[in-house]
Amino acid sequence: MSVGKGVNPLFRTVVRRLALGVVTLLIVSIIIFSSVELLPGDFARAILGQSATEETVAAFHKQIGIDRPAYERYAEWIYGVVQGDFGDSYASKGGHTRTVVSLIAPRLVNTLWLAAFAAVIAVPLALGLGLLAALYRNSLFDRIVNLVTLTSISSPEFFLAYILMLFFAVRIPIFYSLGTVDAETPFDERILRTALPALTLVLVIVAHMMRMTRAAVINLLSSPYIEMARLKGVGPRAIVTHHALPNAWAPIANVIALNLAYLVVGVVVVEVVFVYPGVGQLMVDAVSKRDIPVVQACAIIFAATYILLNLLADIVSIATNPRLLHPR
Repeated sequence: MSVGKGVNPLFRTVVRRLALGVVTLLIVSIIIFSSVELLPGDFARAILGQSATEETVAAFHKQIGIDRPAYERYAEWIYGVVQGDFGDSYASKGGHTRTVVSLIAPRLVNTLWLAAFAAVIAVPLALGLGLLAALYRNSLFDRIVNLVTLTSISSPEFFLAYILMLFFAVRIPIFYSLGTVDAETPFDERILRTALPALTLVLVIVAHMMRMTRAAVINLLSSPYIEMARLKGVGPRAIVTHHALPNAWAPIANVIALNLAYLVVGVVVVEVVFVYPGVGQLMVDAVSKRDIPVVQACAIIFAATYILLNLLADIVSIATNPRLLHPR
């Protein structure tokens, strides 16, 4: 009897994708650790300063375990990561050692807040614009939306950020130019301070999601069952919303997941421009300070987020299109 016989095909596929995601994350963790190992220079001397003696550098190497083989340090690091322990930061404050988790936790909350803020605006806006562009294909509205989205895609994030900052924080002081927030910032104040970073992310991801939604719906409008619906007298809006859109969810879900992953993973530039205290800004600061444990932790969190959201997109695609369970 074959393994998994009698098990729901969707459940079996989800378990397989989860296993593949774990293996992928393990491979990524090896790449992250190896990349840090291959960085040029002695980061211990970079942390202690050029005036540090050889004895001090050797003692620091022993303290952080660099004198041991790389495979032992990797095994210890990945074992701690599985338990939620990312080690201690090399950068001390006031002579006190801080754990990586204590540094990342508040920054991760800020990054997730910014990503959620942008997603709440971007996803409905992109789906609505994509459906309208497909419904009124080749119209003036469709051409204008395509022009705006192409311009948005072609512009780097930092350029959009500075343009928004110039107009809405300098010339017309509606929002704050810097996204400095903390745990005690009131909700309405947080909205105002994170408006420009969120709007920058919205302009970047709406274009991708809108164009994918439009392309997926237009592709389905040429299907035979859509032609049959037209022959039965079904209106254009009903055809798009009740017939084309449900079958277009698979590619749309994938592009939404990819862009949501970008909101968490690709916010580094936006956070640096607006000095927003998120994980991306923390990673940049850690790189400049050669704080390797923090860099590794940020990288593995970004990788896990990307893999998890792609896995969720696959599950949504399979659930909305059962034909994917039986690929040819």
